[in-house]
Formats: sequence, structure tokens, C-alpha cells
Amino acid sequence: MIMSMTGYGQAFTQTNDFQITVEMKTVNHRFLEYAIRMPREFSSLEELIKKKAASYLRRGKADIFISIERSAPVEQKLAINWQLAEEYYNTYQLLRERFSIEGESLRPMDLLALPDLVSKDEPKEDIEKYAQVILDCVELACQQLIHMRKSEGKNLEEDLTNRVRLVSEITEDIRLRAPLVVAHYQTRLTNRIKEFLSGKFEGDEGRILTEVAIFSEKANIDEELTRLASHCQQFFVIMQSQEPVGRKLDFLVQEMNREANTIGSKANDLEISKRVVDLKAELEKIKEQVQNIE
Repeated sequence: MIMSMTGYGQAFTQTNDFQITVEMKTVNHRFLEYAIRMPREFSSLEELIKKKAASYLRRGKADIFISIERSAPVEQKLAINWQLAEEYYNTYQLLRERFSIEGESLRPMDLLALPDLVSKDEPKEDIEKYAQVILDCVELACQQLIHMRKSEGKNLEEDLTNRVRLVSEITEDIRLRAPLVVAHYQTRLTNRIKEFLSGKFEGDEGRILTEVAIFSEKANIDEELTRLASHCQQFFVIMQSQEPVGRKLDFLVQEMNREANTIGSKANDLEISKRVVDLKAELEKIKEQVQNIE
């Protein structure tokens, strides 16, 4: 089954205390990579979230956004660092004595403006209480994401099937043309000798056949065409696998390109060269599409 690496999923969960929103977006990547953004107080759940996502994903770069909104305001208290307050006050008294400052008095508001003297005392969240709720929401987002990736995968499979079939057709066209190239070379070589001898052909016919045989051997592309046709059939088989196939198909397209390049370099024929250009153009499009497959 073909599955795209591009997808998006979103899920919401409402509790008595929180509204949880999970958004997931995946794009192409050689390996599996995560970027998770969530409230700092829940960061201890990051590894569990990665493990949950990894049960659905094999490849791709996944951006996971988790927002948690409280249903009611959280009670907050201010905490005073009394030890630090005494240090500030003693320092203030020393300054007054040192510089003989009179008539100045330290107001409470002046103390409140001093760094680190007052801090917010927020109640710690019970992470375990909400862990499973958050993970369940992540799973729902993963399921939506996978649904979209499968849908995109169907489109990719249809496009790739058509393109690989076209590659097979071009390969067959070249196979039919290849024997004509050798026959054409033999005729051309014979005519040139005849022209050179002014129509009085008394040359060694065996020598001509030898030259044709050498040319035929150098220009023989049967093996490359056979391998290319085999790769096309293998491509269809791999696409039906239930495992991630992106890397296999990527390697296979490289092999197909290698055969196409060899055919282009060996085939001493304008028509075959034109078909090889068409062949390589299709293989390039196939390569681009394969980059999107998990």
C-alpha cells in the first residue's frame, strides 16, 4: 500500500478542567523526526507522545502542536523571598549610613519592584491525571493524519502506475527499433563501400559482416532493455506491499535511470535517442513522486 509522507490531523478533547487541542503535520524526510510544541509543565510527556506517534508513522518530519486551555482560572498566589527582602533592606540601611542620606524612607512598593523578591506560586499540575487524556487526543490526531496520508497515497499510486506503464511502453518501442539499427548500419556500410569503389564492389563481404557484428555488439542494448522491463514489473509488485515502500522504490528508480543512461550512450540511433529522452523525463517525474512516499 502506498502512503504519502504529507498529511495533517487534528483532534479535540474536553475535560472538566481542560480543553486539549492536538494538531499534527507531516512532510517528507529521509527518517522519522519529531518537533513537539506543548505547555512547558507537560513536557515530561514528550517521550510518551513520540512513542504514540511512532506507532503510526515510519518516515517523515512530524510537527506536533499541543495546546491546553484551562476551563477555569487557576488560583495564583504571590510568594515573598523574606531572606532576600532582609538583604535588600540591610543594603538600603548601609547606603543611608554610608552617604548620610536623611529624610528618605523605603516604601513597600519600592521593595515589590526589586528583582526576584516576589514570585508567582502556581500550583503544580497533576501530570499523571491528564497524561492518558492527552495521549488519547494525540492518537485521534494520528488517525486523522493517517487517513489523509492514505488518501494522498492512492493518488500517488494512480499517478505512478500510469507513468511506469508509459516507461514500459517506451522500453518496448526501443526494443522493436533496436534490430533495425543494426540492419540500417549494414546497409549504410555496404553503400559507402560501393560508392568508394565507384559501383565496382569487389570488397570482402566477410569483412563487412565482421564490421556489422562489431557494431552490433557495441550497440547491443538487449540486456539493459530486459532489466528495465523487469524493474517496471518489480515496481508494481513493491507498490502492493503492506510495508513502507518509499526507500525501495527510490532505489529502484535509481536503477531504472542507470539502465536508461546506458541505453542512451550505446544506441547510435536518432529515434532511439529521442525515446530515451522521453524515458528519462518520465523517470524524473517518477523520482519526484517517490520522494513523497513513506
